[in-house]
Amino acid sequence: MDFGFIITIFLIGFVGSYISGMLGIGGSIIKYPMLLYIPPLFGLATFTAHEVAGISAVQVLFATIGGVWAYRKGGYLNKSLIGYMGISILIGSFVGGYGSKLMSEEGINLIYGILAIIAAVMMFIPKKGIDDIPFDQVKFNKWLAAGLALIVGVGAGIVGAAGAFLLVPIMLVVLKIPTRMTIASSLAITFISSIGATIGKVSTGQVEYFPAAIMIVASIIASPLGAIAGKKVNTKALQIILAVLIAGTAIKIWLDIL
Repeated sequence: MDFGFIITIFLIGFVGSYISGMLGIGGSIIKYPMLLYIPPLFGLATFTAHEVAGISAVQVLFATIGGVWAYRKGGYLNKSLIGYMGISILIGSFVGGYGSKLMSEEGINLIYGILAIIAAVMMFIPKKGIDDIPFDQVKFNKWLAAGLALIVGVGAGIVGAAGAFLLVPIMLVVLKIPTRMTIASSLAITFISSIGATIGKVSTGQVEYFPAAIMIVASIIASPLGAIAGKKVNTKALQIILAVLIAGTAIKIWLDIL
């Protein structure tokens, strides 16, 4: 565990957490492939898919706290949406996180690839007029939101990703939640989800604590900075950035699977 290793892991955590705060995702859509591919590229540690998922789950827990704190004012957080989707995704993520111990690395990567491609397709579906809705007039189907969050939680718990990269397109496309409210609320839901995923990963011994600790420090610094930037960036630009990131990650994962 030399200085180069510490810097590399810190930078991976910083970049992922900055994006997490800005786009309302846990950051694992970025950090999962970065942890898997970048350290070996520089002759540093090689993590297994189980270890990467475990590190990601713990790190997301802290990245989302910083993001939610930065969005706490301004009416961005939809408490009803957070309640319905948060409880459901917590149950699902614990089941997925605990059950992932029984899966092969190829199985974990396959599920990650499937989730990423679904999210990428959804992000490119046109979202007309959602940002014209005042925050205090936002309505959504509560049981549909809860059901979708449960399904996302199981899959996300398996890959240690907390599921925000799927939650965001679901909230934008299916539930018709305005972009900035989606970003803030998905961070809160992702925080709840990451609790279940983290407990599942830790209890089955899938977490490497030293690299996880480095990424936690990076998260606490970078996530609030990303959230501040996210408030200033045009909502259409935020949607495009997220769509491109998800699509790029999906392509990379599937190239490796195939």
